[in-house]
Amino acid sequence: MSDRPANGSGPAEPAFVDIDAATRRLMAALDALESAVERRREADRDENELATRIQALGADRSRLADELDGSLVKSRRLERANREIAERLDAAIGTIRSVLDAGESS
Repeated sequence: MSDRPANGSGPAEPAFVDIDAATRRLMAALDALESAVERRREADRDENELATRIQALGADRSRLADELDGSLVKSRRLERANREIAERLDAAIGTIRSVLDAGESS
């Protein structure tokens, strides 16, 4: 005769308990792995977005540097033209004064 009850309502066999516990641990580990994979995907997306933004900022920086260089060249040209005009105006004022002074002395 067997030690087990005839209706099968006795305690579960240890092998089934071990399998059930191992299955729960495996499911928990898979859930944790899935969460870790999703976090990694999000981090990779964030890194890609950041790399794209850095590249765009680099392009903007280069464009702005070129524009600044152009503006500096233009500014220097304007300063030179301004000096030349001021010198010509001073010469013209001097000529006009000398003509007026000559006319007053006559």
